[in-house]
Amino acid sequence: MSHPAIVKDNVAVITGGAAGIGFAAAAAFARAGMKVCIADVDETRLAEAATKLSSLTSAANVMSSVVDVSRIESVTELERAVREQFGGTDVLMNNAGIQPGSTLFDAPDNWQRIIAVNMWGIINGSRIFAPNMIARGKYGLIINTGSKQGITTPPGDPAYNVSKAGVKAFTEALQHELRNTKDCRVTAHLLIPGFVFTGLTAKGRTEKPAGAWTPEQTVDFMLARLEAGDFYILCPDNDVPRALDEKRMLWAAGDIVENRPPLSRWHPDYADAFAKFVTRE
Repeated sequence: MSHPAIVKDNVAVITGGAAGIGFAAAAAFARAGMKVCIADVDETRLAEAATKLSSLTSAANVMSSVVDVSRIESVTELERAVREQFGGTDVLMNNAGIQPGSTLFDAPDNWQRIIAVNMWGIINGSRIFAPNMIARGKYGLIINTGSKQGITTPPGDPAYNVSKAGVKAFTEALQHELRNTKDCRVTAHLLIPGFVFTGLTAKGRTEKPAGAWTPEQTVDFMLARLEAGDFYILCPDNDVPRALDEKRMLWAAGDIVENRPPLSRWHPDYADAFAKFVTRE
């Protein structure tokens, strides 16, 4: 049995829906008989994705929209258009994201764009869609795509880490608000993918690395955990088992509790201690 919001004739909206995890989710929702709206900034890729979705369901059940999630007026228009065409939204997947790379002191425009898309895109989507989703009085889902990097914050891409750490904090606050709203049947969930082979992670590669999951595997795992009621949907991959992810996250929290240097797991003075920590039973 699937989640009660993922049923025939319900409506799913997916940002970043033209490729990768977003398109895989849209395809899964379409196969479940849902009406699907995919939103993306790339008009050409969006049209191609809509054609593919139409082969899985009736073309009348597929909608596409060019949207810049960093702009609140663009997201507001998306929500209005979905209500006009499909009557409302039951599942919102705030999935749009970018990872162009960053350094601590690079151009401020790069930082601003990463945070605007990755964090403000999710804030905009949740704040604009949630009130009308709640008012429908039906079971609903808001799924926000985060990242393990927003929890373990490894060195090397600070703007991305900051944006995804914000997504985690915002989604926790959103679920707290929803569960304390009278008669609300909408819940929020944080999708935390592992290594998934998408355009975002390909880095010039044309074949999937052995350690990576496909977007379809990630979405299948997400759907199973939504059915189970998980808030944190922590995905493993072929190289990193869940137990190792958990230990990395516990060590990161330990930096604060034990007053270690920030990111101590990458500090040479703590190399042996970290290795023992992640391998102990």
